[in-house]
Amino acid sequence: MKKISILTILSAGLLSFSACDSDRDSNPILQEPTAFVLNTPAYVNTTYDLTNSKSIELTCSQPDFGYTAPTIYSVEVSLNQDFAEPVKLDTKYTTAKMDVDASEMALAVTNLAVAQGKVEADFPITTSVYVRVIAELASATETISSITSNVINLPSVKTDFALPPVVLPTKLYLIGEYCAWDWGKALEMIPCHDGTTGTFWSLVYLPKGGVKFNTATAWDGNEIGYAGCTAVDNYKAGLSDSGGNIGVDRAGWYLIVIRSAVNGRNIDYTIEFNEPAVWLIGGVIKEGGDWTECADGWKFTVPETADADFVSPAFAADAPEGPRAFVKVDGFDWWKSEFMVFDGKLKYRAAGSDLDRVTSKAGQKMYINFTKGTGKIE
Repeated sequence: MKKISILTILSAGLLSFSACDSDRDSNPILQEPTAFVLNTPAYVNTTYDLTNSKSIELTCSQPDFGYTAPTIYSVEVSLNQDFAEPVKLDTKYTTAKMDVDASEMALAVTNLAVAQGKVEADFPITTSVYVRVIAELASATETISSITSNVINLPSVKTDFALPPVVLPTKLYLIGEYCAWDWGKALEMIPCHDGTTGTFWSLVYLPKGGVKFNTATAWDGNEIGYAGCTAVDNYKAGLSDSGGNIGVDRAGWYLIVIRSAVNGRNIDYTIEFNEPAVWLIGGVIKEGGDWTECADGWKFTVPETADADFVSPAFAADAPEGPRAFVKVDGFDWWKSEFMVFDGKLKYRAAGSDLDRVTSKAGQKMYINFTKGTGKIE
């Protein structure tokens, strides 16, 4: 009897240990890794020509997280060993052998060099580049654990200037109190013909408050406020820095002109608040036409409210070729900021071709509602 009892106890103990092992297998315990080695490439002492290479091969050890798990590897580069200002490459890897895209590294190295004062004329450059890898164990929503490798040095890396050219914006949008700061209602500004000058204009009624502008209809961090541009007050708007916005102290109509210019790797913006002057020109002024810009007596009246019409003087002559209307943007001929009404709709020349013509008679006037985008001749 005694022998049987001992065997029973031993059997129960073995079953208990088996159950514990099974539980560990189904519920692995995270172990924070303490070692993660990025290997020095075999050809480290050669020059890596990023312009004429497809990739750079990096290899590393696999960090021990306590159990087999998918690991994500990211590559960081720096021009300084302390990695005070590193650039993380966009591509992520799932194996400990990484073929790093040479063009991606060239872009990172160029950005780092530009941040240190290099300009396009300084390229191609050959520089020392420091590299490290970050290994992450992550769920769908968060990083569970991560470890950063040692730093390796690639002493000779050559690259051409890899940044895309800085180009002037082709679209600008104005947001502010006038549209309740709603990008869905923001005004798309009109480019001066032919759309490549980086200069935009709009006639808009602004309440007291502020505005900003952006190349996209989004709060994406690129919106421009008072500190990001030069604000020029040509019409007693009372401009100021209003919590980062371009503050407007006097409500009313304004001809807003935004000019952009490339300055190195940046774009400089100037925003002007001008008199909301709308002008007639051409055949309606006299028989045979008068093409003098901003001729005395041919300016539209400006309404007091946002929803009312600008009204032209009465046409002095029949104009089979049609009336022409414009706002004057300094530095541009009148036809580069002209517009006309067709079938009750306001149409801007903007970056497009010459507008169609509408006939008119002496004594008629042109009515334009810039808020609604409508108009008529009668």
